[in-house]
Amino acid sequence: MVIIEILLVAFIRGYYYSSARQYLTSQMNVIISSLESGATDSSVNNSSQIRTLVESYEDKDKIELMAITADNEAEITSSGFSPSTDTSYEDYTAAQQSDDGTGYAIFDLPSGEKVIAVTAVISISGSEYTALRMVSSMKNIDYQILILTVGMTIIFAMIILLLYVSGRFFIRSIVYPVIKIGEIARDIAKGDFSERIEKTGDDELGDLCDSINYMAQELSNTESMKNEFISSISHELRTPLTAIKGWSETLTTIDDEETFKKGMRVITSETERLSQMVEELLDFSRIQDNRLTLIMDTIDILAELGETVLIYQERARALGITLNYYEPTTLPFVYGDKNRLRQVFINIVDNAIKYSDKGDTVSVEAYEEKGDICILVSDTGIGISKEDLPKVKTKFFKANHTRRGSGIGLAVANEIITRHGGTLNINSEEGVGTTVLMTIPAIDDGHAEDDKQTVEVELISSDDLKPKNEQP
Repeated sequence: MVIIEILLVAFIRGYYYSSARQYLTSQMNVIISSLESGATDSSVNNSSQIRTLVESYEDKDKIELMAITADNEAEITSSGFSPSTDTSYEDYTAAQQSDDGTGYAIFDLPSGEKVIAVTAVISISGSEYTALRMVSSMKNIDYQILILTVGMTIIFAMIILLLYVSGRFFIRSIVYPVIKIGEIARDIAKGDFSERIEKTGDDELGDLCDSINYMAQELSNTESMKNEFISSISHELRTPLTAIKGWSETLTTIDDEETFKKGMRVITSETERLSQMVEELLDFSRIQDNRLTLIMDTIDILAELGETVLIYQERARALGITLNYYEPTTLPFVYGDKNRLRQVFINIVDNAIKYSDKGDTVSVEAYEEKGDICILVSDTGIGISKEDLPKVKTKFFKANHTRRGSGIGLAVANEIITRHGGTLNINSEEGVGTTVLMTIPAIDDGHAEDDKQTVEVELISSDDLKPKNEQP
């Protein structure tokens, strides 16, 4: 802004000074033209005419007109006062050296007043004067320039003040909060999720603060769940390892066949349990890295579901839990990975038994609805609280830490069902039970027209449950 003002002042000064020079030059041209037109008359005394012209110059109150002799002296002036001997005549010198015979100069008089002088060389026969000179004060012009400069300075100062105030407001309202956001974001990146950004307004910056605070809260929850998962999985791994180690040491010191068989059963069972947890961890890792592959084929989903129920029949009976399987006569085929779908069924049924107590009932049902195969698994177990229900499909989350499990089984199951184009929905009420509904698109119902309208459902108790190929 200062540079712009300096340039503007220089431009205005140059404009005013140039205008003053042009005005004096035009006045001088008028006088010289008048003298040259009268010089053709031989009866006229040109020196006397020049003297009369200078003495009677009508604008003498604004411009002083001088006649300069051949010895470079202003012999006569319109004001009647001869200039002092130390007055500058650089304009006269410039006129003598110029091609058009005119020259000008701006200088200070010995009195300190700034003036502008324009000199024109004349060559009139019979005249003792060689040049005419006009001198005018620059006081009014400099005063006008000063007024404009002061006005521009005030305007520019107001603009600079406005820029300063708006800049301070910008710094306080945007820059400082952005710097604070950056500091807290770096703390979050280092693992400190306790910091929160103070929201100062409902603008875009406030929305950014809300987003970062939400991100920090979610990261904090994820970190907490991860730590709980590590603690839980460590406990889950330690328990079977302890059993395996204990029985291995016991079996090396005993000869009793019954004890040996019992120990081997425990070792086999716990090894299977370890293998299942490791597979869950591997599947979760593949999902995180997007490396989970599905071997898709046309499959009979009833066969996979029936085998799952058979797997848990004895276990449910041993725990005093009733396992009911409502199996339709037929269902359409689906296009999917049978091993992955069986993994999902095992996980869901296992959870239903795991979170049920003695005397509770677990029910498994399959049916077709609107072109989808629906698998419904419900139990009358401990249920899930309203606060935990939205999180049960989240990685690392365990609704009940008193029950065994890694906390990633449902996350893996939901991912597998989603990749089959289906859905996995969970409804639960604490103390009442939980219902899990899985839907998978069917590719060919294979039913007769009557079968599409009604589905036969047979109630089979856990005691009477037989493999699918043995059922009527």
